[in-house]
Amino acid sequence: MVRLWDVAAGRERAGLGGRAGKVRSVSFSPDGKTLASGGEDGTVTLWDVAAGRERARLKAHEAGVLYVRYSPDGATLASTGQDRVVRLWNADGTERAALRGHTDRVHAVGFSPDGGLVASASLDGTVRLWDAATGRERTTFRGQIDSVYAVAFSPDGRLVASASGDRTVQLWDTDGRKHATFRGHTGVVRAVSFSPDGGTLASGSEDGTVKLWDVAPPRRWFAP
Repeated sequence: MVRLWDVAAGRERAGLGGRAGKVRSVSFSPDGKTLASGGEDGTVTLWDVAAGRERARLKAHEAGVLYVRYSPDGATLASTGQDRVVRLWNADGTERAALRGHTDRVHAVGFSPDGGLVASASLDGTVRLWDAATGRERTTFRGQIDSVYAVAFSPDGRLVASASGDRTVQLWDTDGRKHATFRGHTGVVRAVSFSPDGGTLASGSEDGTVKLWDVAPPRRWFAP
């Protein structure tokens, strides 16, 4: 089930349908009118939030869907799967592109603030950066020795953070240059998120901790 909750009241507002398998990820469109969910049956479902009913069901992946995420403008939905493919969808549910290149499951994606780039995180130990308009790969971030479980763009779109199975958090620029490696977790790092001002990065790990990192970049990183 996908369940909607009233945040202020703390109670359930609606239960959306029953699925053949687990629901792995959900994402609201920026206008809040549509909710996308991805499940183990390989489909992505688009839900009408106000009506509480299914709007469309997309046969998205050959194996389970692991992650769904809307672009900041709501024009694009990205889905990832155990089939190693990232798919981009238009808001109406028509497929725009299939992004291929990863050699293992793709666990997460992130959009740049302007929606022009998509970053994908895979168990093959790489982060790949794609042009959201054309579907072409721009660069591959290499140097992580283990699986990558999450990615996040900084608010200015100049940095990408990745969360790794080697218990590190790494910072990259969009050309694929590594700027920093943060060490301190004692378990797999599963999530990363920048603060709105971009000066702090939060990481969540299987060690049961959330760590906050100071990521204010030295001026020399982005010298004219």
